[in-house]
Amino acid sequence: MALERKFEFLEHTADVYIAAYGRDLMEAFENAAAAAFEVMTDIDRVEPKIEEEVEVEADDEYALLYSWIEELLVRSEINQVLYSKFKVLSIEKTDEGYRLKAKIWGEEFNPDKHTQKVGIKAITYHQMEIIREPNKVTVKFILDI
Repeated sequence: MALERKFEFLEHTADVYIAAYGRDLMEAFENAAAAAFEVMTDIDRVEPKIEEEVEVEADDEYALLYSWIEELLVRSEINQVLYSKFKVLSIEKTDEGYRLKAKIWGEEFNPDKHTQKVGIKAITYHQMEIIREPNKVTVKFILDI
């Protein structure tokens, strides 16, 4: 069963420009992560066999989005794991800035099973936005490919 996508790929000349949506910031961050991994593979084919906990901290919400996606990309690269399910448990304001806690699920990369699309070098701050509307948050960001 294919998941309903709560993100879209926007036009950009060289890189991948993403808008991810949610009812709140936590859900928008979950969908941002799903979009990033959809750039690399068909996440519908990535089974949630491995569960990991993630915690990142940053000075502000923009840096938190950057740190969140960067942490997932680094984990994926180092551990050769693709992720397909993301649950942000909390985003808290702290004395130092913000802290995100989440659980992520995926499985080891298998070239026979997982379609290889485009490799991601990094997330960037270029054109990053967090847009709040009643009952909707949109996060926009660019992935350097």
